[in-house]
Amino acid sequence: MERIHKRKKVRCITSILFIFILVISSVSAYAFFQYKQGLSVAKSGKIKDDKKQANPFHGDEVKFGKINVLLLGSDSRGEKNARTDSIMIAHYDQETHQSKLVSIMRDTYVDIPGHGKQKINAAYAFGGPELLRQTIKENFDIDINFYAVVDFEGFAKVTDIIAPNGIEVDIPYEMSYGIDTTINPGKQNLHGDKLLGYVRFRHDKLSDFGRVQRQQEVIGKLKNQAISIGSILKLPKIIGALDPYVDTNLDTPTLLSLGKDLLMNNSLDLKTMRIPVKDSYTDERFDNVGAVLRINIDQNKVAINEFLSS
Repeated sequence: MERIHKRKKVRCITSILFIFILVISSVSAYAFFQYKQGLSVAKSGKIKDDKKQANPFHGDEVKFGKINVLLLGSDSRGEKNARTDSIMIAHYDQETHQSKLVSIMRDTYVDIPGHGKQKINAAYAFGGPELLRQTIKENFDIDINFYAVVDFEGFAKVTDIIAPNGIEVDIPYEMSYGIDTTINPGKQNLHGDKLLGYVRFRHDKLSDFGRVQRQQEVIGKLKNQAISIGSILKLPKIIGALDPYVDTNLDTPTLLSLGKDLLMNNSLDLKTMRIPVKDSYTDERFDNVGAVLRINIDQNKVAINEFLSS
């Protein structure tokens, strides 16, 4: 009887092990299929051929805890000294599951190591993500761990995967100048290309300030759309679709881990801030750089550090 019992126990363990291997194999095959589907959605991106990203990035690697990722939006058309169109710090706390987003206005007038006083987006033109990391550290005392440079075409592709029904926005007036499309006034759901036009438009009375507001609005809504079983299952496809349009020092396993953690752990609503903060800057113009936002460095340094540490 004891021998029969042992045989049954061995068969049971073998069956469980077989089912476990089958499940793991199926999940891996599904993830690979989804990743390949994402690649098929994308075209050949320009970002990976941009030699500015060849400079080594020296951000401290973080395995678990508070992570700061430098998010840069680019619409480079192959220019030798293209500046980044959008500068953001995406912050995520893996313990509290709180996500935050800091937008730094591209005309912010700062010290760039080795180049003197310039608009902050010039740092990317001079030395890519690494020089921009150094500039943020020197001026605001914020440590950046990773970077991701995203081609705007990739943004349009991925938004259609995350939100196939579009993102609802309320357009106050016609938007068309400088965005290669026309968006009519009124409440509506915008998809890829038009949504991209919405976050890039800056030819109104709010100029770049309005554009930053729209970028933060859309990223917050995309995050809310992403927190669903459907989006979790699409995570490999999203990474595949982004791959040709992104240069990053985040490897795929880390991206998958962060994405899964963000989507599955009931992360809190996205908190946002803008640099410079209110009443901390003046509009000025200098012959060598043009119109700038001359900021109170100390006031903004305190504000951003308090925001990210709270």
